[in-house]
Amino acid sequence: MVNQSFLMTTPAPVLIPAQRHELILKHLTLHKISSCAALADYLQVSESTIRRDLEALENQGLIERTRGGAILNEHIRAEAEYVQRAQRFIEEKRSIGMAAASLIEPGDLVFINSGTTTAQLIQNIHGIPNVTLITNNTSALTDVHDADYELILLGGKYLPLSQAVVGTFTTDNLNQIYATKAFIGVEGISLKYGCTVSTFPEAEIIRLMVAHTQGPVIIVADHTKWGAVSNHLIARIEQINKLVTDEGFDANARLALLSRSVDVVIANQI
Repeated sequence: MVNQSFLMTTPAPVLIPAQRHELILKHLTLHKISSCAALADYLQVSESTIRRDLEALENQGLIERTRGGAILNEHIRAEAEYVQRAQRFIEEKRSIGMAAASLIEPGDLVFINSGTTTAQLIQNIHGIPNVTLITNNTSALTDVHDADYELILLGGKYLPLSQAVVGTFTTDNLNQIYATKAFIGVEGISLKYGCTVSTFPEAEIIRLMVAHTQGPVIIVADHTKWGAVSNHLIARIEQINKLVTDEGFDANARLALLSRSVDVVIANQI
């Protein structure tokens, strides 16, 4: 076992590959993303050695290599309880919800999926004429009594942990509708693995929303979702147009997305 003090002090100059791999993973766990140059300096090895180490770790599915560096793959295997998730990064989610709502225009017919960040978006849709909201997010019912938009809640099987409806009834409804915009909450976003969620029923709904959107597909996700990879793909990076996120989002990640024609909107900066 590598001594924990390696995380706080300069590593020993000679490390076997297994030790380097452990330190790289710990470094990425702490920082989420790092360049080859920074890792080489940290471990006191050449960048070519780091590149070989990153290739080995990527082959194990533990990291994702990016241009000049790597990010951690945080596999999410279980759907977290909704109320607990709603309290995580609540201020960031509120600001994201407000920023995303500002992208809705008069006359829009909007798809919104389930999730705690999209719930914040729904709460901030006010004063925009002739907007129709179509969602499987049952939290939309919370403020429906004073909503000034048309709400269409999709039918289907209710999942209490997600506060969502899914299944055949839901897809049958969606197959008859085309939206002008889609706002999608995800559990992970990654250059290599795209946008992912943890459950197949929800993924099925989101994929159909994406396919039936004539205008922009907009991901709403706080900064912790970057580099996370969950079980089910809902959209490749090439299928999305915007990401609305918070001020904690990594600057290098923003540049990487911009290079793939994905506009990154930082809440509180618009």
